[in-house]
Amino acid sequence: MIERLPHEKGFHISWDQIHRDSRALAWRLEQQGPLAGGAWKAVVAITRGGMVPACIIARELNVRVVDTISVKSYDNQTQEATEVLKSPDPVMMGDGEGVLVIDDLVDSGKTLEVVRALYPKAHFATVYAKPKGRPMVDSFITEVSQDTWIFFPWDMALQYVEPYRGV
Repeated sequence: MIERLPHEKGFHISWDQIHRDSRALAWRLEQQGPLAGGAWKAVVAITRGGMVPACIIARELNVRVVDTISVKSYDNQTQEATEVLKSPDPVMMGDGEGVLVIDDLVDSGKTLEVVRALYPKAHFATVYAKPKGRPMVDSFITEVSQDTWIFFPWDMALQYVEPYRGV
């Protein structure tokens, strides 16, 4: 058996797939908000990965207030200490009630743990989830194994790849 590097056990997501999966998450969240008619007062994207899904979800759910929280927990493929670089409008956020916080992926859950501590009443949703991070997320679409590296379309370029068993 060939030993693989961690990044070689990859789950490659196309632009079409992230769009479909983000829409599926929006459908799951429809009518789930605490406001009249199940609406949400705002969508907050965890940057940078949550921005694309948050835009799609905000459009699907007709949420016009969209903001970001910038949290750094990775340097390339290495996890670091989590740091909040920018927070959303504090008046809008309050304790998070009625706010939908979106990220592309929950991995270890450390990023969401930090954001959840700031906004304990927000609803946390990710498109993809790994087992260690699942307890930190309220809604998600697809679970992948903890040792799978997800390659998002904004991180990739098309190029030739050697077959697993060589040429």
